Amino acid sequence: MQKTILHLDLDTFFVSVERKLDSRLKGRPILVGGLSDRGVVAACSYETRGYGVHSGMPMRMARELCPEAVVIRGNAGTYSRHSDEVTDIIREQVPVFEKSSIDEFYADLSGMDRFFGSYRYATELRQRIIRETGLPISFGLSVNKVVSKMATGEAKPNNQLKIDFGYEKPFLAPLSIKKIPMVGDKTYQTLRNLGLRQIRTVQEMPLEVMQQVLGANGGVIWRRANGIDNTPVIPFCERKSISTERTFERDTIDVHRLRGILIAMTENLAFQLRRGGKLTACIAVKLRYSDFNTYSRQLRIPYTSADHKLIPQVLDLFEKLYDKRLLVRLIGVRFSHLVPGNYQINLFEDTQEALRLYAAMDRIRERFGDKSVIRAAGMGARTIGRMHNPFDGRPPVVLAHRKQ
Repeated sequence: MQKTILHLDLDTFFVSVERKLDSRLKGRPILVGGLSDRGVVAACSYETRGYGVHSGMPMRMARELCPEAVVIRGNAGTYSRHSDEVTDIIREQVPVFEKSSIDEFYADLSGMDRFFGSYRYATELRQRIIRETGLPISFGLSVNKVVSKMATGEAKPNNQLKIDFGYEKPFLAPLSIKKIPMVGDKTYQTLRNLGLRQIRTVQEMPLEVMQQVLGANGGVIWRRANGIDNTPVIPFCERKSISTERTFERDTIDVHRLRGILIAMTENLAFQLRRGGKLTACIAVKLRYSDFNTYSRQLRIPYTSADHKLIPQVLDLFEKLYDKRLLVRLIGVRFSHLVPGNYQINLFEDTQEALRLYAAMDRIRERFGDKSVIRAAGMGARTIGRMHNPFDGRPPVVLAHRKQ
């Protein structure tokens, strides 16, 4: 049976949500992201792109390029709720789907042509999403995920495109090599140095040449340029790690503040582990200094999800990593080597009272939010928290303005 893969993408999602909430923003150039000089553009409207603005750009530069743009800080909770509305519609209509990000979905419609017609079904699904949520959405339909995603990119804004079986290579040939998924700025520059501009040229190159230049990634890029992709639609993907980090509005050498933020981060991540029924065996601390040099250290530990086990280890890593002569720009904590399980009581060190205290605090957090109960040492880091359980299969909301 021939595969039929649908790719759905909510157009300029953060901007569209803001316009839905405030109709006065329609037609105006909009930037969503950090408001400070260190802020980053998380999303921008099509009106700003003619000025050279794009997502991921420093907000200061974006404001200089488009001074008349309306700058909005954005709200992760609001975007999550609107994303969930779209997800519920897709879940109701599609038997197998993958939510790859807050605004992006894949669905496997293989076999639908025998009964209803995949393109017609996808069209009606898109129309329902627009009608019930008021958000613009585009889709691409083809035999695999890569071609469908690139078709969606060509269909935007707020449109749809189907690539018939056998026409994948002709469709891809005239497109820029930068539109191939996995081709970032560095890879793009490497390919441009080779004289490559269009995907057509990559299609004409031998596979071995691409592999010699880019190694294993060269083979992946060559296959994608030729419309070859066997990646399945995965309804749920188990997380291998969990992390959090914060960039400071101003570089700091306040060690007391840094320790407090690390404690708050570790406490919250430990709660997320217990909420998801997970244990970690590897912790890491990350520091970025004012000169943008970034360092990290990690440590293997016995499997645990207890605050009183993790916090001392994190602080110890920080002490070994921190250079007191330099200003700190960013700090972060990561737990990896995750496995299913619950915290096991230590016969000689733990008490029943401590375990009951953890259970009580977790119940309060589940009911009233992550930040409802925190250690006094971490009270200076009130922004540490999450909108939902990171192990429930939903992708994280990434907002570039999360700062401390």
